[in-house]
Amino acid sequence: MEHVSKYRNVLIARFSALGDVAMTVPVVYSVCVAYPDTKFVMITQQVASSLFINAPANLTVMGVDVKEKYRGVWGMCRLFRELRRDYSIDLFLDLHDVIRTHAITACCVVSGIPFRRIKKERGEKRKLTRAGRKDLHCLISSHERYADVFRRAGFDFAESFVSLYPAPVGQSIFSEVTPPKTEGEIWIAVAPFAKHKGKIYPLDRMEEVVERLSERKGYRIFLFGGGGGERDILHRWAERRENVVSLAERRYGFPLELALLSRMDVMLSMDSANMHLASLVCLPVVSVWGATHPYCGFTGWRQRYEDIVQADLPCRPCSVFGNRPCMRGDYACFLAITPEMIIEKIDSVLSRTKSK
Repeated sequence: MEHVSKYRNVLIARFSALGDVAMTVPVVYSVCVAYPDTKFVMITQQVASSLFINAPANLTVMGVDVKEKYRGVWGMCRLFRELRRDYSIDLFLDLHDVIRTHAITACCVVSGIPFRRIKKERGEKRKLTRAGRKDLHCLISSHERYADVFRRAGFDFAESFVSLYPAPVGQSIFSEVTPPKTEGEIWIAVAPFAKHKGKIYPLDRMEEVVERLSERKGYRIFLFGGGGGERDILHRWAERRENVVSLAERRYGFPLELALLSRMDVMLSMDSANMHLASLVCLPVVSVWGATHPYCGFTGWRQRYEDIVQADLPCRPCSVFGNRPCMRGDYACFLAITPEMIIEKIDSVLSRTKSK
C-alpha cells in the first residue's frame, strides 16, 4: 500500500559495520516502496554501498569516504551542507548513533531540520553480557530498531522486502567462479571467519565440517572469506578437495557473491556479516554462536532461531560484539559445539527446504 509523507527528501545514515548496514536493507527498501513520492538518500561506508542491489527508484545510496574527504566532525558537517544543497533534505534518520551521526544531528538542530535517532539500549546489552547476575532475555532485533526510527518519524509501512533478487538469477553471472548448478546438486556456502575471535569457531573443527560435507556425492562447498590470512587458509582447504571452491582468491564484489548466494541451498556462518548477506537473498543460515548471543538482537533477518547452533553456558554471552577476551580463557562456548552438531543442523535445514 502506497502512502504520502509530509517529508519530501529524507537523509538516512548507517556507516558500519557491514552486517549492520546489510540489516538496514529490508527496512529501507520497504519504506521506499511504501512512499514512492518521497526521495530517500542513504549514506554509508563506501564498501557497503554496493550492497544495495536492485534498489527502489526513489532511493539514492552514497558511499562516503569517512577516512579522508569527510573525516571527523567537521567532515560530517561539510557532508551535511553538501547533501542539503543537492537534495533539499528535510528530515534526518540516524540509524547508527555514533559521533559521526551526532555531528549531522547537530547540523540539523542548527538548521531547524527534524531528526530521529535509533534507540540502541546499550544499558540492556550490558546487563546481558556482565560477568554476574546476567539479565538474560531477548532484546529487540536491530531490524525492529531500524523500523522504529522510521515509524517514530511518521512512516507507516509493512515489510514488503523479500530479496535483493525478486527473480531467479541467471547462472552466467558467476560462470567465472563455478560451472552451472546441476539437477539435484547441493550447494553449501561456508563463511568460517568473523571480525573478532569470540565469534570464530575453531578452524580445525570447521575444516572437519568442510571435509565431511565435501565427501558427500553431489555436494559442492563454497568458502567465503577476506584477504590475507583468511585467503591462505581457505586456499589450503580448497586445494585438498575437488568439490570445494574458495571465493577468497580474489575480490569478486558483492553483486556477484550475492547472486551466487541466491543459488545456494544453505549457508554455514558465524555471527558475522555473511549471515546478514545471506538473509538478503532469502538463503537459510546455520549460524554458530560463541561469546555473543542471539538475545542481543543481531540475528539474521527472517532467519530461524532453531537453525542456530550454540552452547548453553552460564558465562554466555560475555560480549555484544565478540571482542572481549574469554573470561575463562578456553572459549568453552565453542568447545562444547561439535562438528557433528553443526552437520546435523545443516542436514535438518536441507531436509526442511527440500520438502517445500
